[in-house]
Amino acid sequence: MAPLLPFLSNATLAAELFDEANYLAETADRAVNVFDMQRVALSRWNQGHATYIEQGVEDELTLRANREGFSRLHLRAKRLVDVSQIDKRVNLFGQQLHSPILMAPVGGLGMAHGLGEVEAAHGASRTGHKMILSTMATYGIEEVVEARGEPVWFQLYPTNAWEVTQGILRRVENAGAQVVFLTVDIPARNQDRMRRFDRSQPPCSACHSPPSSFGDRAIMKGLALPPGFNTTNPAMTWDFVKRLKDSTPMKLVLKGITQPEDAAQAVEHGVDGILVSNHGGRADESGFGTIESLPEVVAAVEGRIPVLMDGGIRRGTDALKALALGATAVCVGRPYVWGLGAFGRDGVAQVLDILDRELEVAMRQAGMPSLAALDSSIIRVRS
Repeated sequence: MAPLLPFLSNATLAAELFDEANYLAETADRAVNVFDMQRVALSRWNQGHATYIEQGVEDELTLRANREGFSRLHLRAKRLVDVSQIDKRVNLFGQQLHSPILMAPVGGLGMAHGLGEVEAAHGASRTGHKMILSTMATYGIEEVVEARGEPVWFQLYPTNAWEVTQGILRRVENAGAQVVFLTVDIPARNQDRMRRFDRSQPPCSACHSPPSSFGDRAIMKGLALPPGFNTTNPAMTWDFVKRLKDSTPMKLVLKGITQPEDAAQAVEHGVDGILVSNHGGRADESGFGTIESLPEVVAAVEGRIPVLMDGGIRRGTDALKALALGATAVCVGRPYVWGLGAFGRDGVAQVLDILDRELEVAMRQAGMPSLAALDSSIIRVRS
């Protein structure tokens, strides 16, 4: 029997075309999409690290909803529009960014790659994307800023000790950060998959020395942590938001707002922006995707402050759908972490380039040469 494509004599090439699930890119530039990066990264991580990065909470309904929400949104194609030049620039918090795609804060990137956030920052320096650093970063903000070549923005866990929170803010300000993202979506959570791992046993014991503490995090070095210290603060209220805003010159963004009532309150309390987020499906088990929450939040804000979104973005078409529904910018987390785990800085840069290129293709198909022209008219909602 003759082969389906007799001109394909190379078995590897045939596998690339017909057996995508088993394709492992040998170099970063051979990864065609972010899922190619995911397969390589998962083949290199131990089970504990892979589980931590990939997991959601409880039955992972929200984790799945973040992706499934995009499938219910269809992009309308518009023809005979001059899309020879594409402008993806966006003005955000007083800065002009060449792309609306930002690097979301992800804690503990040392588990994805030995150089963690420093290596990710080197990748971002190649593409020029804005990076948001996590409180739970493996490396210090000073090292990350040096690798990135410009100040990064910072994600803050509130902590239950005001003096520690202030110490973190002063260090972040001294490193040149101009925007701080306060995480408000984790008063508590159940990470079932991760709880099955015993950190005192291999392979976890190779990295962890129980009992570990939040004081091990780079941003905490030099700070006096009181007994009972925790990075979460279940007692946090809007009074904390006001107190925090009054204590720093940085722009304040609330990360984790998903309801219109909270969005309206955020505007009333003078915050500078909102990041619609459920922590990548790692916070609540609402079963509701962030792309589904976005329109309600945008409507409540009424254009008074920027609204960003993260959660489930894997393609440029996903980014375009969010932008069309009112997001000023979008943040991606796991995709660049996959790139980091697969090929280090090369993988991070390739993931960001892939998403940018896909966004440009989507904008051309939608007949939208610039982000300024975007609105929800290019979206059809499947009933």
